[in-house]
Amino acid sequence: MDSKKIAELAVKAADSKRGEDIVVLDMQQSLMADYFVIVDANSNRQVKAIAEDIIDQMEENDVKIYQVSGKTKAEWILVDLGDVIVHVFQKETREFYNLEKLWSDAPMLNVTDWITE
Repeated sequence: MDSKKIAELAVKAADSKRGEDIVVLDMQQSLMADYFVIVDANSNRQVKAIAEDIIDQMEENDVKIYQVSGKTKAEWILVDLGDVIVHVFQKETREFYNLEKLWSDAPMLNVTDWITE
């Protein structure tokens, strides 16, 4: 499965658990990953639920999960899928780290077709 499809699966999983302000940055100009998926939630419980659903979807689709970090505090859970890195934040933590500004040179993908309103 290509990295764009993996990013789409992550977006759909986050959306299914009511993740908010879902953004996908095209990071292909970096050596780090092809895509960053960034999503936030209102509580630790929701952050965990989103991350767990993303992990479940990846396992069901035989996508290798390299590492999951941050599940204990659930303020920022990072799911490393190789070419796709998923960041699930609590709102305040996302605002503090502001990855979109840090990586402002990276174009954003249009994910409206991947999200149900």
